[in-house]
Amino acid sequence: MATRRELVLAIRERYGAASRAEKSSILDEFAGVTGYHRKHAIRVLRSRQSGAEPIARPRGRLYDEAIRQALIVVWEASDRICSKRLKPLIPILIEAMERHGHLHLAPAVRERLLAVSAATIDRLLTGPRVGVRGRRRQRAASPIRRSVPVRTFADWQDPPPGYVEADLVAHCGESTAGSFVQSLALTDIASGWMECVPLIVREQTLVIAALAKLRATLPFPLRGLDTDNDSVFLNETVLGFCQENGIEFTRSRAYRKNDQAWIEQKNGAVVRRLTGYHRLAGVPATAALNRLYAASRLFVNFFQPSFKLASKERDGAKVRKRYHAPASPYQRLLASDAMPAEAKARLRNVFASLDPLRLLDEIRAAQGVLCHLASGREIASVERDRDAELDRFLKSLSTAWRDGEVRPTHRKEPATRRYWRTRCDPFEEVWPTVRTWLEQEPERTAKELFQRLQIERAGAFTNGQLRTLQRRVKAWRSEMARQLVFAGVELAGRLVAGAIAHRKLSNIRS
Repeated sequence: MATRRELVLAIRERYGAASRAEKSSILDEFAGVTGYHRKHAIRVLRSRQSGAEPIARPRGRLYDEAIRQALIVVWEASDRICSKRLKPLIPILIEAMERHGHLHLAPAVRERLLAVSAATIDRLLTGPRVGVRGRRRQRAASPIRRSVPVRTFADWQDPPPGYVEADLVAHCGESTAGSFVQSLALTDIASGWMECVPLIVREQTLVIAALAKLRATLPFPLRGLDTDNDSVFLNETVLGFCQENGIEFTRSRAYRKNDQAWIEQKNGAVVRRLTGYHRLAGVPATAALNRLYAASRLFVNFFQPSFKLASKERDGAKVRKRYHAPASPYQRLLASDAMPAEAKARLRNVFASLDPLRLLDEIRAAQGVLCHLASGREIASVERDRDAELDRFLKSLSTAWRDGEVRPTHRKEPATRRYWRTRCDPFEEVWPTVRTWLEQEPERTAKELFQRLQIERAGAFTNGQLRTLQRRVKAWRSEMARQLVFAGVELAGRLVAGAIAHRKLSNIRS
C-alpha cells in the first residue's frame, strides 16, 4: 500500500500538467501497475492533485429499525421459515394480517418491506435467529409385492395434481417397544399439498379409513398413491381400496429413500417440525394430534412457500439442481391448468377467510398440549379466551426471538438441580476439628489443613480426597463472608435508626 502511495505522489504532478493524449498513456501505465480500475485511477490522481483526501460518501440506511421490527413480526407469523421462502410470502401475509386487523404499517415501511430481498432478510434477522432408528425388516407377501409396480423418483416427470406419496411417521420417542401413535402423511407431487392424519395403532383398516378421510378433504381428486414397501400399505386391503376407487397404486424400491424424496422431505420439514420427537401414545395424544393437524394443514398449504425441484444434472461427482421460485401449494394449484375453475374458486374463498396468526396460535396451543402429554402431565380442561390469547400472542411476536425456541414440542425440559450427596462425607467426623483450626488460623489453605489431617490421622485420608476438603473450606469461607456482610448491614441500620431518633428528639426539645 505504501508503494502505491509513493507512485501516486510521483505521478500526480506529471498527470496534472500533461495533455489529453499524454494523460491517456499515463492512466494506462498507472492502471497496469496498481491494478486500479481506470475510473478509480482518475479519481485517485485528481484528488491527490488537489491535495485533498477523498471524501467518503456515507450510504443512506434503507432498512431502519421500524422495518426490522415489522419483518420480525412477519417472520414469526410465518413460523420462522427461511428467507428465500419468506420473500414471496411477505405480500400475502401482510395482506392477510391487515385484512384481519393484526398489522398496521405506514406506507413507507410497507413499501420497503415488500421490496426487501432474501439476502437482506438474512441480515436483518441475524439477531433473532440465535436427535437413527433401525430399518423395518418386515416384507409384504410376495404375490402382492409383485402385483404393485415400482415407481422411482425419475418416473414422476410432471404429473397433474392428485398423484401423492404416502408414508408413516412413528411418534415412538427413543424406543419402538410397545404401542404408540403414528401419523399418515401425504404430499402431492405437483403442488406440494400436505395432509396428515394420526393413527392410534398401526393397522391397515385404519389406513383405509384415513385415506377415505383425506380423499374427501383434498382440493383435487386422488389419482395415484405411491408408498414404500411397508406391509401396512402392501396388503390386499389397501390394494382393493385403490382398485375400487380408480387410484393408481405404486411403490418405491426397497431401502431406496430417494424414490420417495417428496414425502421424506415433508416428514422432516412439516411433521417433525410440528410434533417433535417425543413419544405419543393413547387416545389423548391422538386427539391432540388431530387438533394440531387441523390447523397446520391450512397454515402449511396456504401460508408456507416451499421449493420445488425443476431439474437435476449430474457431471461426474457434481450434481447441479435448479429450483422453481418458492410458492405455496395454494399458489401452485391456482397456477395449474389441470385444476378446474370451480376448485380454484373454492380455494380462493377458503384463503380469504383464513387468519394466519389465529392458525399459528392454534398450532402453538396444540403443541403445548402434546408437550404436556409427552411429559406425563395431566391436561386441565379450561375454556380458552381465543381473542385475548390471540391479542397476547400477537404482541409477543416482536420479542419472541429473545426466548429462543418458541415451539413447545422442541423445548428441552430444565434439568433438576441435584442438591443431595451421592456418597458419604469422609470429613464429617473431623470437620469440627478442622473448623476450629480455621477459626484460629483463617489464612491456612485447605491443602495445609489436609496435610495436617494426614499426619494426625495416618492412613485415614488419601490424596484423592483433597478436592472434597477444598469444597468444604470454600463453603465455610463463603458463609463467614456472608455473615460479616449482613452483620455490617445490620449495624449500619441500627446506627441510622439511632440518628433519626436523636434528630426527632432534638426537634421536639427545640
